[in-house]
Amino acid sequence: MKPEQHTENLICGRNAVAEALRAETPIDHILVISETGSLGAICQAAKRAGIVVKVTDSRRLDQLTEHANHQGVCAVGACAAYVSVSDLLAVSEKKGTAPFLILCDGIEDPHNLGAILRTAEAAGADGVILPKRRSASLTQTVHKTSAGAASWIPVARVGNLATEMIALKKRGIWFYGADMGGSPAVQTDLTGAAGLVIGSEGFGLSAPVRAQCDAIVSLPMFGRVNSLNASVAAGILMYEVVRQRGAASQK
Repeated sequence: MKPEQHTENLICGRNAVAEALRAETPIDHILVISETGSLGAICQAAKRAGIVVKVTDSRRLDQLTEHANHQGVCAVGACAAYVSVSDLLAVSEKKGTAPFLILCDGIEDPHNLGAILRTAEAAGADGVILPKRRSASLTQTVHKTSAGAASWIPVARVGNLATEMIALKKRGIWFYGADMGGSPAVQTDLTGAAGLVIGSEGFGLSAPVRAQCDAIVSLPMFGRVNSLNASVAAGILMYEVVRQRGAASQK
C-alpha cells in the first residue's frame, strides 16, 4: 500500500504509516485516535524513533486528511530533520563565536515559527530550540513560510524547555526572555553567550521558562497597541543582538 499524500505532507493509513516508520521517512509527529491494538504498535515504534505521538479524534483526522481512508492514524512529514542541542552549540564552536540560540516557548502558529526561522537564519543565529509539546513544528507550512530557511537553520526539539535551559546555563549561556514588562533590550548587554526566549502568541512566557531567564527584555512601544506579533518581536530582538555584537567587535 503506497502512502497517501495530502495537505501538510500527510501519510495516511496503518500500513502506510508503519512502512514509513520502518523506512525511516522524515516524520514530524503522528496523530492517532487510540494508542491501543494495532495502533499501539505504531505508537511504540514512533516513540522508539523519538517521534511525538498525539492522540486526537476521528473528526479531526477526517478534516486534516480531507476524508481520506486514514484508518485512525496519519503521520505528518517533516520538512527538515531535527538535530541535538549539542549540534547547535557545535555551530558557534566552529565559527569561534559566542553561542546565539533562539528558544520558542509555545509558538503554536506555524506561520510565526516559519517567520522566526527565516529571521534567525538571516541574523546568523546558531539554531532554534523547540519544545516537543505545545509548539508548532517543522511542517511544510513552516517550510514555505520560512522561504526555505527551515532547511538551513538547525532546529533541536526537547522534552522540557526549562530543564534544557538549566543544562545550558552550566555551559555559560545566559537567557533573555522577551516580555513587554522587561528592561529595554537596548540597555541590556546581549553580547555574550545568549539564548533569546520568545513566548507564545497569546500567553507569553510560561512560568517555568520565565523562572529560568536571567533577564527579561522589552521593546519600546509608542502606539496604542501594547504588543507586537511574536515573530516581529523576535526579529527585532535578534537584530539587537546582531547590532550589539557588531558594535562590540569594533571596539
